[in-house]
Amino acid sequence: CMHLTCTNMPQEKVDVALKEARANGCRNILALRGDPPSGQEEWTSVKGGFQHGIDLVRHIRREHGDYFDVAVAGFPQTIQLPEAEAKQEMQWLKEKCDAGANFIFTQMFYDADVFIRWVKAAREAGITIPIVPGINPIQTWNGFIRATSLSGTEIPQDLMDILEPHKNNDEKVRELGIKIVADLCRKILNADIGIKGLHFYTMNLEKGTKMLLEELNFVPRVETIKPLPWRQSLTPTRRTETIRPIFWANRTKSYLSRTENWDEYPNGRFGDSRSPAYGELDGYGIWIKQTPEEGRKIWGTPTTLDDIKSLFAKFCSQQIKALPWSDQPPSTEMLVIGQQLARMNELGYLTINSQPAVNGARSDDKAFGWGPKNGYVYQKAYLEFFVHPDQLQALIKRIERDTNVTYYAINKQGDLKTNSTSEGPTAVTWGVFPGKEVVQPTIVEAVSFMAWKDEAFELGCQWAKIYEPGSPSRKLIEGIMNEYFLVNFVHNDFHDREAIFRPFFVDSGLKANGDTETPAVNGIKVNGFVNGHATAVRA
Repeated sequence: CMHLTCTNMPQEKVDVALKEARANGCRNILALRGDPPSGQEEWTSVKGGFQHGIDLVRHIRREHGDYFDVAVAGFPQTIQLPEAEAKQEMQWLKEKCDAGANFIFTQMFYDADVFIRWVKAAREAGITIPIVPGINPIQTWNGFIRATSLSGTEIPQDLMDILEPHKNNDEKVRELGIKIVADLCRKILNADIGIKGLHFYTMNLEKGTKMLLEELNFVPRVETIKPLPWRQSLTPTRRTETIRPIFWANRTKSYLSRTENWDEYPNGRFGDSRSPAYGELDGYGIWIKQTPEEGRKIWGTPTTLDDIKSLFAKFCSQQIKALPWSDQPPSTEMLVIGQQLARMNELGYLTINSQPAVNGARSDDKAFGWGPKNGYVYQKAYLEFFVHPDQLQALIKRIERDTNVTYYAINKQGDLKTNSTSEGPTAVTWGVFPGKEVVQPTIVEAVSFMAWKDEAFELGCQWAKIYEPGSPSRKLIEGIMNEYFLVNFVHNDFHDREAIFRPFFVDSGLKANGDTETPAVNGIKVNGFVNGHATAVRA
């Protein structure tokens, strides 16, 4: 369907457009007056052009007869105007229909009752052609507000009450918005007013429309493979972003905030990460998600180091749902190594981020897959944890001759220890896909780690502040943040899933892989790797 407006279009240009449409087999025209040109408040016709949409409809019929099906615009909100104005608007719409329009596309709206009243009024006015409601899926808060503002669409207060509390969480806005708009569609289709179809405003963002169609059961739900191992931003300026440091794996919103002023976003290989710089913490309000009451309910009131170790271990075994460094429960791939992580925490290595080694899992693998189909994905094992300086020193001695291990360790004061000889990035996740270069979406990199360090320690301090000043819990957590090191630890032999754990368990008498049955993850037991491929059986 070709959209044809009167804006800046003299008759000669309109005739050329119609001629080309006809030559290319296009038989559907949406005839509109159009909006004022950019920078102009009032709409005015151009010399030799058309003044109203009805003039364009008449011209199409006069020059091309019935060759084209012609749609015109309808505005449901006009039913709320004073009675005389509402009747005048409806009369103008009827005149467009009488001039030769075949059907009506409406402006977007979010109040089903307003639309239903308007349709009934249109039928009473003698308008008999099909009416197709304009449906705009809610994709993001800013996009929703911008679209409704530009179109002058009224937003029902009950809808605002649902969405506005989540305006800083686009994922939640989309989730709620899909259900709200789906209910709107159902009410319209079930209203017995002759509505047979819907017109979706996709705004070149197909995902929201697809999710809405699935919610309405108009299309089957299809399980899709995520294009990258982390969720891509919906912001247009970040659509080419294909690589991120692993440190913010559980703090996506913070990463987006601290990099929102970058002129361009890394893709391909990371390049020089020192410019542009990460935003300062003071400007972004680093905080933990939980209120003090919620935090104390989740984490209790730890008073000993063993209490802290137990909390971290419980998170790895899904006994608690969050940590200050992770608002979400453990990921599927984290649960694959959950037993080992729990044991590490019991030994005093307080883990806040991790990923297991993966050697050629298929891109559609339930636990590890991402990217185009028929590809294979790889990961180096990665651990990030807080640890006491004495334990760190002992760990460094155990790994000093292991050339497969790379680590960075830094405390709150900025004292750095590392065995890396380069500040350049190290890919810890990559994928190989048909017809593409190797994709390296997740890295470990020194400058990014320094930026993350400040945030990681601040989150710990925020945790301490949910307890009363001077309380044992607050003193304990503040002491850990002031004394411990934050360590990131990469094992470069991705063929051996257990290799990264051996240095931690060597003095404890524990085996890296343990002797208990591998737990089921989302109904799948991950049993290891055979000939380089992840193997799984249904639990």
